[in-house]
Amino acid sequence: MLDIVASLSPEQKDILRAVATGEYRAPDGGAKRRIQRLHQHGFVRRHDTDVALCFPTETGLAAARSLGLLDAAPAPSTAIVEMPQRAQVPQIVSMLETAARLFDEGDIQRALVIADGAYDLTQAEARFAAKYAATRELVPKFRQLQGDALLMETRCKIELAKAYDAAQQAGQASKKGRPKNVATDDIFKQAEAGLTRQEIHDARKLAAAEEKTPGIAERAIAARVAAGLAPTRANLKHAIGTRTATKEERGNNLYETAEEATSAILALEQFSATVDEPFCGRGAIVRVLETAGYDVVLGDLVDYGTTTKDGVVQDIGDYRETEGPSHDIVSNPPYGDDMNSCIAHALRVRKPRKMALLLNLNVLAGFDDPDRNYIMETCPPARIYVMKRRVPMMHRDGWDGNKASSQMNTMWCVWELQEDGTYGDTTIIKRVDWAYTWNPDTVPEDEEEDSQ
Repeated sequence: MLDIVASLSPEQKDILRAVATGEYRAPDGGAKRRIQRLHQHGFVRRHDTDVALCFPTETGLAAARSLGLLDAAPAPSTAIVEMPQRAQVPQIVSMLETAARLFDEGDIQRALVIADGAYDLTQAEARFAAKYAATRELVPKFRQLQGDALLMETRCKIELAKAYDAAQQAGQASKKGRPKNVATDDIFKQAEAGLTRQEIHDARKLAAAEEKTPGIAERAIAARVAAGLAPTRANLKHAIGTRTATKEERGNNLYETAEEATSAILALEQFSATVDEPFCGRGAIVRVLETAGYDVVLGDLVDYGTTTKDGVVQDIGDYRETEGPSHDIVSNPPYGDDMNSCIAHALRVRKPRKMALLLNLNVLAGFDDPDRNYIMETCPPARIYVMKRRVPMMHRDGWDGNKASSQMNTMWCVWELQEDGTYGDTTIIKRVDWAYTWNPDTVPEDEEEDSQ
């Protein structure tokens, strides 16, 4: 530990000095990464969901004092603020009991209002508890209550959506379109159900999921709580596959990588003990890397709540705003308008010793984008492994429609830093079969020569 303390950078020491006052918020991506490193060594405690916020620890304060960073060397009790007595556990429990009673009595709308209020209150209380270092006792309790409130809210929404659908079928509620398909003005409206059109749509999908797999919502919430994570509406939709992708969400281009693809590149290439996954999504590549024995540093533009096997939460931010040296990189970058600039930033600024990216074979073509020309000509990959057969389909995040076969040809592009500080000017292209590469025992004897 003394060696680690001595090796802290000036910027990390500044964070230790600042966090001793009670908390510290990172102003940029570089500071977030420094918080992550300090968190990994136990010098600070990072907030469960807000990765830019951290709090002091006994170890961090001791390190700060040993480095002479604290003028008066305050005792830990003065640095870590005691949580004020404002926990609303009895009030929340009472709200949930009332909501459950109203639900049983058929007063679904009032039950929804109370359950919704309980959910918001537990979420606020959990954040407050985490801020004041009360995680060990109170935060898990609030998360359980938040899960209970979310489950009650979900059940209410499902019942209200069913009532609205029944009213439509009976001609007592208008359907989409004009002219009106209900003759009188005495109709059942969405506002009377207490739900927006989008909420009714979401509730219908929840109801369909529950009908197909009874208890799926309750199990998804319980799993989230058991993992020590906050059960939220968004996470529930993701967990049971009912999330509807908005235009903005589709723009994030999250398509989870098939295990076979990652296993193939790990059979072909070796990487540093710690690997960066700057486009981690929900952790499809991360899980394969960790199973293979690598430590992984996570990041993504969107907060997916992804964590490492040790519980370290992903960094959040635009990769193109990051700076400093990088570990080796293994990733599947977003295949949208930002792909070229993200890869170019890695090669220009972060300069990893080795970087392996799973890309569409079409990336080999194109000439209008300067960044595309840079990453494929000025700074080309050292090796390209073209997949002879298509990897299993990578469906869009939240997709719950029919599963299709992949229509995309992919390749692993591997950049490797040379002794002269460049990535060289030569590319070797190999055709590989992921079905055999990552599991050689499956190669039939009469195909072994062809699979090399």
